[in-house]
Amino acid sequence: MAAPGLNFQTSLFDSGESTPDLEFSTLTRHELSQGAWVDHAPGWLRGAGTLFQWLLDNAPWETTTQVLFDKTVVTPRLVASFTGGGDPLPAPLEAIRNALQWRYGRDFDSVGANLYRDGKDSVAWHGDRIARTVKDPLVATISLGFPRRFMLRPRGGRTELSLLLQPGDLVVMGGTAQRTWQHTVPKVASAGPRISVTVRHSH
Repeated sequence: MAAPGLNFQTSLFDSGESTPDLEFSTLTRHELSQGAWVDHAPGWLRGAGTLFQWLLDNAPWETTTQVLFDKTVVTPRLVASFTGGGDPLPAPLEAIRNALQWRYGRDFDSVGANLYRDGKDSVAWHGDRIARTVKDPLVATISLGFPRRFMLRPRGGRTELSLLLQPGDLVVMGGTAQRTWQHTVPKVASAGPRISVTVRHSH
């Protein structure tokens, strides 16, 4: 389904063709505990606003549910998947996946997106569910639209890394990050729409 009645004014810097920085020139690695790490590359995707608007208008957005404290509730964001149906990826998403595969030497086999419509949409503390047979899985996120805070903590501990993600920012979680750490995009009092494109090495 189309995203209902959402609009976000992108800057001229974010317009134009959506292309990743193949040099990863702004990347910084944050070494975490227990063998986990996080790479952050500000402004990695040029033309982030173009991809944001295309996804907003064309992604197969759907509402999902989750079980929370033995209760089924509506997930506080919309989700879309681009893999599993046999169709080729849209060209900008394929370019992103190819760049990540070249950099990290892994087959990124899952591509999806999350739409945070406003400050009420969020994702709770969690580690991505990836099969135990996958050693040191990689999860990459490209942030589009309104800036939001992305926070990480050791599992069950206190926040130790907080990144304010801007349009086009890339975050890659690797090592044991999905097993020993948790991440969240918390609710805020006010925010415009944001899309996160998530690319996973999960099989």
